[in-house]
Amino acid sequence: MDIEYHEELVRNSRGVQLFTCRWLPASSSPKALVFLCHGYGAECSEFMRVTMDVAVWLLWGNTYCLSECGIKMATAGYGVFGIDYEGHGKSMGTRCYIKKFDTLVSDCNQFFKSICGGATFIAGSWNLLNPSADMEDYRNKSRFLYSESMGGAVALLLHRKDPTFWDGAILVAPMCKISEKVKPHPVVISLLTKVEDIIPKWKIVPTKDIIDSTFKDPIKREKVRKNKLIYQGKPRLKSALELLRASMDVEDNLSEVRMPFLVLHGEADTVTDPEVSRALYERSASIDKTIKLYPGMWHGLTAGEPDENVELVFSDILEWLDQRSRHWKSEERARARLEPENKHSQEASKEISNITGSNGAESLVPVLPQDQPQHGCSFLCGLGGQPNQQQCSRM
Repeated sequence: MDIEYHEELVRNSRGVQLFTCRWLPASSSPKALVFLCHGYGAECSEFMRVTMDVAVWLLWGNTYCLSECGIKMATAGYGVFGIDYEGHGKSMGTRCYIKKFDTLVSDCNQFFKSICGGATFIAGSWNLLNPSADMEDYRNKSRFLYSESMGGAVALLLHRKDPTFWDGAILVAPMCKISEKVKPHPVVISLLTKVEDIIPKWKIVPTKDIIDSTFKDPIKREKVRKNKLIYQGKPRLKSALELLRASMDVEDNLSEVRMPFLVLHGEADTVTDPEVSRALYERSASIDKTIKLYPGMWHGLTAGEPDENVELVFSDILEWLDQRSRHWKSEERARARLEPENKHSQEASKEISNITGSNGAESLVPVLPQDQPQHGCSFLCGLGGQPNQQQCSRM
């Protein structure tokens, strides 16, 4: 399928010019919308085939990766939209300086909703420098968030801002909980907090170069090292503390996550603990949730693995999206936003039982009343809201 690529510049409420881009099917309307939440130090440009998220876990320095997925998803028929956070990629601002994490979330919230027809830019505060065509066609399409690492925290906080707006999220090694193995000592955090407003932009947070343990494919590993748009310096003090606070906030509120989601993790990941993704899966209140664990795969599921493994991961992602993409009627949207609590209460009361999928993986699915059909629960959970936990074959 032929695709089109477009770039736009927007100006946020703080007057900072931000870079945005989109990939669209060239000859048809997209079957659903996918919004990219990239990681720390990364960006969303079409000129990057592979990006790296040098995520800051304060004093231990972990490196994450994010594959350029716009082309793959647009080729599959999806409209894909990205924005470089302030200070990241081609956006203006001090390089990788996060003064307040919520500003990143707010910028994404306003831009993404403008595409969906759910927000209006106000002249003088959030201006499109190159306004795009009428987005009326997008209003009733399914809306999904795609995120990796720090972007996972952004996606979950976007969901918290408007719990009924998003139709689902794909979370690859999301920053939703700090592993106890790497959580800094409270005394260290206290000392750094005392000086964060004095030297907020200082690059004093020590990090390790762990690209070697993130990207399994040596050719892709070297491409990442040579990419000049990716920030590979030490984290700034304020940025590190903001990431710490954001991850703690998300962790403390995992039980509030109710949207459908697919969380993916490599079991051989030595950069982030797969238990972080398990915690999200187990503690969230979502009815439709799936966790995919890949034996033998490293942290760079969509960027650092051999091509056959990357294709497997994207196949799982696209299958999950295909099962949930639909066209909404206006009255359905309105009804869904008015009655989220009642619907969740009814679904949460369903009995949970164990079944085995066609691939031999054990799944958790709710037992539905006999007059309600079950949707496919083999390799991935279907449309009916069935939690699903499984291990995938390594390529």
